[in-house]
Amino acid sequence: MSNKTHRDEKNFNQAALDYHKAEPKGKIEVIPSKPHSSQRDLSLAYSPGVAIPCLEIEKNPETVYDYTGKGNLVAVISNGTAVLGLGDIGAEASKPVMEGKGLLFKIFADINVFDIEIDEKDPDKFIQIVKGIAPTFGGINLEDIKAPEAFYIEQKLKEELDIPLMHDDQHGTAIISAAALINSLQIANKNIDEVKMVVNGAGAAAVACTNLYISLGLKRENVLMCDSKGVINHKRENLTPEKLDFIAQTDIETLEDACKGSDVFIGLSKGNVMTPEMLLSMNENPIVFALSNPDPEIAYDLALSTRKDVIMATGRSDYPNQVNNVLGFPYIFRGALDVQAKGINEEMKLAAVHAIADLAKEPVPEAVILAYNVQNLQFGREYFIPKPFDNRLITKVSSAVAKAAIDSGIARKTITDFDEYETQLLDRMGRDEKLVRMMQNRAKANPKRITLGNAEEYNVLKAAQILYEEGIAYPSLLGDKKYVKEQMERFGINIDVPIIDPSDDDQKENRRKYRETLWKLRQRKGMNEYKAKRYVRQRDYFGPLMLKHGDTDGLIIGFSKNYVSTLRPVLEVIEKEKGVEKVAAMMMILSEKKPIFFADTSINQNPTAEDLVNIAKMAEHTVKSFAIEPRIAMLGFENFAAISDTSKKVAKAVSILHEKFPKMIVDGEIQPDFAMNSDHLSDYPFSKLGTTPANTFIFPNLESANLSYKIIRGMKVAQVIGPILMGLKQPVHVLQMRSSVDEIVNLATVAVLDAQRREAKK
Repeated sequence: MSNKTHRDEKNFNQAALDYHKAEPKGKIEVIPSKPHSSQRDLSLAYSPGVAIPCLEIEKNPETVYDYTGKGNLVAVISNGTAVLGLGDIGAEASKPVMEGKGLLFKIFADINVFDIEIDEKDPDKFIQIVKGIAPTFGGINLEDIKAPEAFYIEQKLKEELDIPLMHDDQHGTAIISAAALINSLQIANKNIDEVKMVVNGAGAAAVACTNLYISLGLKRENVLMCDSKGVINHKRENLTPEKLDFIAQTDIETLEDACKGSDVFIGLSKGNVMTPEMLLSMNENPIVFALSNPDPEIAYDLALSTRKDVIMATGRSDYPNQVNNVLGFPYIFRGALDVQAKGINEEMKLAAVHAIADLAKEPVPEAVILAYNVQNLQFGREYFIPKPFDNRLITKVSSAVAKAAIDSGIARKTITDFDEYETQLLDRMGRDEKLVRMMQNRAKANPKRITLGNAEEYNVLKAAQILYEEGIAYPSLLGDKKYVKEQMERFGINIDVPIIDPSDDDQKENRRKYRETLWKLRQRKGMNEYKAKRYVRQRDYFGPLMLKHGDTDGLIIGFSKNYVSTLRPVLEVIEKEKGVEKVAAMMMILSEKKPIFFADTSINQNPTAEDLVNIAKMAEHTVKSFAIEPRIAMLGFENFAAISDTSKKVAKAVSILHEKFPKMIVDGEIQPDFAMNSDHLSDYPFSKLGTTPANTFIFPNLESANLSYKIIRGMKVAQVIGPILMGLKQPVHVLQMRSSVDEIVNLATVAVLDAQRREAKK
């Protein structure tokens, strides 16, 4: 292992410990969902009011779904006997994984979770414990239970419980890989009932996958399943009941021989067990699903260099066609819960398979393309499984599962209007709740050089470490080299990135050319050559001049200085975009449901109507760059009245926008609470906003915008990204004072995306 690899692993390990140890402990929490501020609220929530729904449920148990949160509550249950790649580490040690699974349920499908770790390895005792607590939950997700006990536990619980239940290690992988198999066979122009398949692995996932493929039409006699001892054939003895179903009448004994003349290889075992020679021995257009993590059965690059016609999927996110369980389990449970299904049957699993497979064949929305920073995504060898960040999954898969539950007679509740149901799903999640992950994924696909000022500060150094280790950017540190190195040593941040000291000898040539540039730019604006020589030793000027000369792709400065004083050198060095008279700044507020944008939050103190038009146009352009349709509310403290001077100014700006840019979705003056509420908007049918709430807010002056976002930031009720500087020809952003590590990382990510966009234009 190289020093760099060892260092990166050590840093990542410490980061993982720090992440989990940070307050509040754990990854999920319970929060009240009903009003609880008054004595009356508490008397309704608990005694004496709580007795009333209790009695209703006693009379009619089905009403538990009406009066409690059971219908949106899943238990993630494990005994810790087969945790990820860690093996039998025990119930308590498995808790971080189960909390993590709960996090995925919540962020992908808005399902609440209790993680329950049971210290019991006896299958029958484990079953009794789960049965005893089952009335609490609308569904149960079994997790990380070793085979063969997992088969028995799941089967018995399915027989005895009347709520959705699934062992995701088995069926999650089966469902996603089955969808991938349908599509890869289509690409290979092969029929499922004719192909010969090798399954390497004979655990819970391998058995569940193969059984599901058989239900799709694969012939059992065309399957060769291998375990650690080789092919499961008629010569083998002492096989588990699950393996007995896959005994092959053949003399083939090794994986190498099994691959010869096969069409499909499914790897659910361990890394690097498939050699190039095995791949070469397969038939034309071989399908290889190398799903072991972190090391596939055969490396993706090695497989493609061995055979150009290979059709390949892995379990990794850094290669095309990731078989990722998160494509399935959140949405399967979402659909099952929404119809109060009595279980998860084969019809529901197959519905999920076909929904996922069909989605990969549909035109890919711009938001997904932008998330992965590719020119195009279309059905084919490099794209036959939907991407995890595809927001259509919740509507397509959940609806298909819910419909299958209804049609198969397992649903307690019927959905009659699926269009309305899909709208409810989108409203539940918010259309853009994965935005930060999508932004970072785009950045990683084509990272840029980002220079960070104030490099001696811990938050800046920690942000640089994350940007570097996650591959989001190529960071460089701007500051006093000796002091920065001392701080890195003090904080244990060991990353191999450039440290740029404007006063250092190695910057002598840069100082010379930067001085010439600065003097030419400012010689008729009060600056002489002596001042230029002095200023280029200052970071506030050196950073923008680096950007001006193309010595970095983006600049993040500020942190410990006043915004205006930090911005001034930037405006003296970096040109404005064509048609921009005044730059502006915008904050991205990541609320619980979806992002909203505030402008101008940092620069223009009392903008004119014409300034507001300029700010609105820049905001529209910036919001669109995040693949979000901007719906712009021009704010005032009156609704379409234009009585006060401020309202008249805003109304004038709206009038100009409507006249010059009739396709813009913009209106006002309007109060923010009205602009965010569909019912309130319906009182103004003439508005261009219609009844869909605004997501972009242009404030009438700096004070109102700045104070509004700082209240939100101070309350810590939403993540805040920005200020995003708008109107300059190059990516430079000025941090808020004392920005957090995440705020710096997020703003640097925005700078990378900005640099990517400008590069694509060129």
